[in-house]
Amino acid sequence: MSDSPSPVATLVDLAQQMAGDFSNQKQSFDDPKTFAHIRIFFRPLPFNFFSAVGFYSEQTYDYDLWTPYRQGVHKLVARDDNSIYIENYGLKDPVMYAGASRNADIMATITRDCLVPRCGCAMVFRRKGDGFFGEVEPGRQCLIPRNGKTTYLVSEVELTEATWVSRDRGFEVDTDEHIWGSAAGPLKFEKKESFAHEIPSLEDLLTPAAR
Repeated sequence: MSDSPSPVATLVDLAQQMAGDFSNQKQSFDDPKTFAHIRIFFRPLPFNFFSAVGFYSEQTYDYDLWTPYRQGVHKLVARDDNSIYIENYGLKDPVMYAGASRNADIMATITRDCLVPRCGCAMVFRRKGDGFFGEVEPGRQCLIPRNGKTTYLVSEVELTEATWVSRDRGFEVDTDEHIWGSAAGPLKFEKKESFAHEIPSLEDLLTPAAR
């Protein structure tokens, strides 16, 4: 009999670590010429949005929290190999939902009809020590136009209960030339506030009638 946690238990653990307000303030203050002060918010969506665990996310400069430069919606799916597959979606009119990570009234206006699938851009997370490591699904199909070229995204995230370390880079499809993304290394965030209490418990997920 295996002592490994079930796929659903792994999903809950990942979701609880993801749910939060993260800041790279220390990194930015230590090296302001290289790293801007950035905030990442991963706010749990109501369970009935996907009938699954999901998030709304924003990435924004600390000095302008109401103007995020990246927004997304994410659905977590547990897989039999104990990895967690995270479907990623854009928003048809993202400006309408800016600030939803900090305002429940704005969050409530997001519906499934607002979403645009980001094909080829799912993330796959697996346990790593006490945390998780995630990267873009295989295939180099998360395509992003940049500087007049078509690039594929290479995204890596290391997550623990208290930290989020991420690096996004874009490479030209035909030549693999590095086109965009920090050459100075990953962004290093610390969790300022946890939203883990907004994630359904393992018991609730295993007994849906109790929700």
